[in-house]
Amino acid sequence: MSPVLAAVVLGLLGLIIGSFLAAVSVRLPRDEDIVLARSRCMGCDQILRPWELVPLFSWVVLRARCARCAAPISPRYPLIELAAAAIGVWTGLWAGLNGGSILMTAATAILGWQLLLIAIVDGENFWLPDVLTGPLAATGLIAAALSGWDQAVAHLIGAIVGFGGLWLVAWLYKRVRGRDGLGGGDPFLFAGAGAWVGWFGLPSVLLWASAAGLSLVFGLLVVRRSVSAMDKLPFGVFLAVGIWLTWLYGPLGL
Repeated sequence: MSPVLAAVVLGLLGLIIGSFLAAVSVRLPRDEDIVLARSRCMGCDQILRPWELVPLFSWVVLRARCARCAAPISPRYPLIELAAAAIGVWTGLWAGLNGGSILMTAATAILGWQLLLIAIVDGENFWLPDVLTGPLAATGLIAAALSGWDQAVAHLIGAIVGFGGLWLVAWLYKRVRGRDGLGGGDPFLFAGAGAWVGWFGLPSVLLWASAAGLSLVFGLLVVRRSVSAMDKLPFGVFLAVGIWLTWLYGPLGL
């Protein structure tokens, strides 16, 4: 499959996946059913009709308002759909240019969409639930096993090292500073990182994550002119960026 065709197919699929991810990112923090529950308007609580659920198209046609009560529809929904589509396009181009197999292309797209959901939930709620980080680690080990059992073992070691390493950092920080420096879900997300990129890719994940975090801090300094040491930052978002870039382009320096 050519890179352009792969990008188009995965981009369109990404719009559909993005619609689902947007719904999950709202329902999960509220402990609502994420599979069987029908989508409803946040204003009038009416069940949305099929034509009101078409990714991106419905939001544009409805002019960002409910067809029944005219309540505004948040732009977060089309933005998430576009982000998922962008991940699909990125995956298709990357796979096409690097000769990726169908299985690895699918695995890469799945990774990107998982990371997008994790980043959204953590960015909005400062929460990394096990129901998201657990499947991330599981799919990473499955993807590694597709390349051979030696890879599966290396990535299993990566998951263990990832969890243990970040858990130790969090424990030491709390012992020294007397307060939590990392959320309880961060070690589990880093375990997922190790499952996908192996123990040898973990330093690169941290470097990318640190670069993304510093970029945000510099951006806040430009806008707000001050950043307090007590300001909370969703580290899971930055780890997600690091995992994605390390998976696509390999450990830095190798």
